[in-house]
Amino acid sequence: MLFFIPYLRYNRAMKPIIVFKNFTFKYQSQQEATLTDINLTIYQGEKVLIIGPSGSGKSTLGQCLNGIIPTIYKGEHRGSFLLNGQEAFDRSIYDKSLLVSTVLQDTDGQFIGLSVAEDLAFALENDMESQEVMNQKIGDWAERLELTDLLAHRPQDLSGGQKQRVSLAGVLIDESPILLFDEPLANLDPKSGQDTIDLIDRLHQQEGTTTIIIEHRLEDVLYRQVDRIVLINDGRILYNGHPDQLLQTSLLRENGIREPLYIATLRALGYPVQETPHLSSLERIDLSELRLSQLPTFSRAQAASKPLLEIQDLNFSYPNRQVLKQMNLTLYQGERLAIVGKNGAGKSTLAKALCAFIQPEGELIWQGQSIKDDSIKERAARIGYVLQNPNQMISQTMIFDEVALGLRLRGVAEAEIEERVHAVLEVCGLYPFRKWPISALSYGQKKRVTIASILVLNPEVILLDEPTAGQDQRHYREMMDFLNQLNAQGHTIVMITHDMQLMLDYSDRAAVIVDGQIIADASPAEILSNPTIIQQANLKETSIFHLAEKLAADPLALTQFYIQMEGRE
Repeated sequence: MLFFIPYLRYNRAMKPIIVFKNFTFKYQSQQEATLTDINLTIYQGEKVLIIGPSGSGKSTLGQCLNGIIPTIYKGEHRGSFLLNGQEAFDRSIYDKSLLVSTVLQDTDGQFIGLSVAEDLAFALENDMESQEVMNQKIGDWAERLELTDLLAHRPQDLSGGQKQRVSLAGVLIDESPILLFDEPLANLDPKSGQDTIDLIDRLHQQEGTTTIIIEHRLEDVLYRQVDRIVLINDGRILYNGHPDQLLQTSLLRENGIREPLYIATLRALGYPVQETPHLSSLERIDLSELRLSQLPTFSRAQAASKPLLEIQDLNFSYPNRQVLKQMNLTLYQGERLAIVGKNGAGKSTLAKALCAFIQPEGELIWQGQSIKDDSIKERAARIGYVLQNPNQMISQTMIFDEVALGLRLRGVAEAEIEERVHAVLEVCGLYPFRKWPISALSYGQKKRVTIASILVLNPEVILLDEPTAGQDQRHYREMMDFLNQLNAQGHTIVMITHDMQLMLDYSDRAAVIVDGQIIADASPAEILSNPTIIQQANLKETSIFHLAEKLAADPLALTQFYIQMEGRE
């Protein structure tokens, strides 16, 4: 294997704060090393993005940094790992916590207090700060992160973006010199994700912290400049350098990382990406020599003719607020529908209503017959639901048993269960782990287990809440191509998603929800070319839209060109 690691020049005054030298780590329960011969130096005040496919070792590297390894997960290591000049594995978890603060991917798993104010105070209480100091610091960080009006709220009741800010305040308040973000964008709507990257960048500049981001969504992170990208796969560093040079290569595609949409579109237009400087910033790319050939004329795709499920005047309220308001939507047999909107708009509540987890007012018509009074079991035979948070679905210890559970409850023969479970695990990229305990999996791998446990039941409608959150490009494509196969066999696919590229590539139609109502029902290209809808729904214009503006082209036509070149129509 060839490693592309360009020579990096640093100011001699820059202080190394994290140093891995010939570092290898192997978990106690595994035969092969997860990290091999890692040589990486991160300097004080740098902003570094670590990327890699699922299972590449990037999460293990992060757990070494924050002390989860070796405190929680034991194993053997060779080589040297220095944290602020001292051997990290010789430090206590408390000492490491004073140097490294982590914002977890699953924010709900990080909350301690019953209110936002209590959560912010937790670290200060452990440090035995006085009440006066605690009040001052809580007030200061709440104001800086726009949390002042939320201090009395339960963290669990907040939107995704608000939860992210609470988690961030909870670690920043302790003033650690290193900030580690573990997939901070995984559960956020597009605009909230953009705001989070803005916030991370602003805090990095204001506080001068060393900032390390582990994230799949490369294009979203590059919304603001990073000093370096470190690409990891198979436990080895394949690239360590500036984003511009990485984007010129084929390393991203070869290692299962999605390249920015505007770069994929430029490649499809025949633009010499591999020779172009400043690729990490669309604004800086010189496109004066690019001449567009005739782009396709856009025509609205016709909806499937046979209604499968009609949602009529659906209303639902929680104790303090109405979530669904006179909602009307028709789902057609055999289509791929994306449901999009900002955090808290009512998307997940709609999914619960469709699966009979809640009892809304209104009517649900299935092929001409009312199913409003279905039991959960009866509804599950029609609609299989994959939750956004995998931890809320998993009930078994072993992977095979979790995927097989639904079939066993239905009395399927064990021989058939084994055949069907193995086939689905293969598709979901989990077959090598079929005998593993679920506790040994990453968040993204747990997500695939829950999808497999529904897919194996073969329901007519498959409803997925954020199906690709935390997935690398290879598993993303495997999963979505498999869903396309099911769709080609007649299954109807409904996806609640914040991923605008997923909506473009893998849906025929998109319904946009704002404040419990559907404000738009159109093709994905139409939705993402309409600034008014984008603003109302907390979506964001794709980089294809901005590329079209720079080329003085029709954004709708250029988006259609991208979709056709991707072969997803």
